[in-house]
Amino acid sequence: MNIIIIEDEKPSARRLQRMLKGLNLEAETMLHSVEESINWFQNNPHPDLIFLDIQLSDGLSFEIFEAVEIKSAVIFTTAFDEYALQAFKLNSIDYLLKPIDDDALAKAVTKYQERLPQKQAVTLDFNDIKKLLINPIDREYKKRFAVKVGQHLKLINIDEIECFYSENKGTYLHTNEGRNYLLDTTLDNLETELEPQTFFRINRKFFVNIHAIKDMISYTNSRLQIKLNSFNNDEVIVARERVKDFKEWLE
Repeated sequence: MNIIIIEDEKPSARRLQRMLKGLNLEAETMLHSVEESINWFQNNPHPDLIFLDIQLSDGLSFEIFEAVEIKSAVIFTTAFDEYALQAFKLNSIDYLLKPIDDDALAKAVTKYQERLPQKQAVTLDFNDIKKLLINPIDREYKKRFAVKVGQHLKLINIDEIECFYSENKGTYLHTNEGRNYLLDTTLDNLETELEPQTFFRINRKFFVNIHAIKDMISYTNSRLQIKLNSFNNDEVIVARERVKDFKEWLE
């Protein structure tokens, strides 16, 4: 079976590759952007199965299908909740919610293998997908976080948080009072827990709260540097590939 992984987060791609190897499946090709994927599909035989992240660094993955006729089976990997993705179940093999677990992956692969005799080209209604991505179904997001302070637990409301960031393999939140607290989670997990109108992931290391932005400054390589109310860190920079989405998020 010829498998490829399309995922902009390289650690996530490598993790999925290792998980597939545990199922005796090899995914030797890993692509990380819309542009790279389009070029690859235009110049290579298409695989049997694609593990496809929806949000890539330079756009949404359905742009690949708009540029190239894909006849491979698709299993989506995404941070969107199951209610917003009901339409995908009708047109793709399956979808896997991040963080992906071994049992869900095994079931998705089994579902694909069971459909092999009658496998057909994957046809997706991208207008419906766009509507789902732009207007996701209402859901509950985190309203507070419990952090450990010595032997005690402290509750911090979401409106007290200026940003979330990763440092030295840890994930932290920073409050508007200038305090930093270690969290027992990852930035990838926060993708599904934070209200997207309030928090935006500007790069691999930072989520920022729109209400905490004090200033935005043009930076090298078409990037933006963000100044927050109380968080003083020169690395709060919008990655070049996320500047367009960031500006749209601000409006």
